[in-house]
Amino acid sequence: MMLIILASFALFWVAVPVLLAIARTLGFYLVVGERECFVYTLFGKVVTVFDEPGLHSLWTRIGPRALLVPWLGKRYTIDLRITQTYLRSQPVNSEEGAPMGIGVWYEAFVSDPVAFLFKNQDPRGSLRANVSNATVRSLSNMKLARLLEDRHQLSQTVRDEVSPRSHDWGFKLGSVYIRKVHFRDAEMIRQIEEKVVNRLRQVTSAIRQDGANQVNVITSSAERTAAVEFARATAIRPEIVGSALQEISKDPQIAESMFEVLELQRLLDSPARVTLIPGGVNRGLLVAQLAAQGK
Repeated sequence: MMLIILASFALFWVAVPVLLAIARTLGFYLVVGERECFVYTLFGKVVTVFDEPGLHSLWTRIGPRALLVPWLGKRYTIDLRITQTYLRSQPVNSEEGAPMGIGVWYEAFVSDPVAFLFKNQDPRGSLRANVSNATVRSLSNMKLARLLEDRHQLSQTVRDEVSPRSHDWGFKLGSVYIRKVHFRDAEMIRQIEEKVVNRLRQVTSAIRQDGANQVNVITSSAERTAAVEFARATAIRPEIVGSALQEISKDPQIAESMFEVLELQRLLDSPARVTLIPGGVNRGLLVAQLAAQGK
């Protein structure tokens, strides 16, 4: 029983993997992953290409020549996934002579595995250089306003310039986007910052001055209106007082009482000292005594 278990273990854990490895080496089967490609060459020539994911066999494609491929041929594994690259600060001069830097982002993937392997020694580097050259060539001598604002059209211009050449190297260019446009000269950046700061100061000063002018206008208008109303009140005061006195004088008792009250009010408001003399006494003698005492 133990021998059967050991034999089964050796069969399923040792012999089967070894047999599968031998079969895979001889090309009886191979597994192509998602977005992956196998290119087989024999005697310097491409014999077959597997670019569809799944389970495949060399024998069904090239027949008995599959025995020679592991020994006299070669297999290339190519990644077909989309690659993304960002080129920073590509030097471009605007029409006004401003040194600008363009940041270009692009994506690409292998569309022709054979051309990718054999038509260019460094296709990725060539594509990178092509995108950089196309950016500098197609965006140079443009107006500064267009470089800063019209990024979508500029991205389309660069893509149209690169795409025909990238196909020759087995690459297919995807999206191209101008992500950043900036000034490269530090002195120019400093001057622009100074101009912006000075402009902000001018605008702030103008706003403050305009606010002060508006306040002065409102204050002057209010003072003028108040002065007009005070002058009108001063002008009509005698008429109002005269009308009131005329109405009061119709009754002699009321008029006499009012004048007595006014007289007392004036005496109370004045700084003079008032001495009240009670009735029933000799007023002449009391007045003489007060005068003698200096009161």
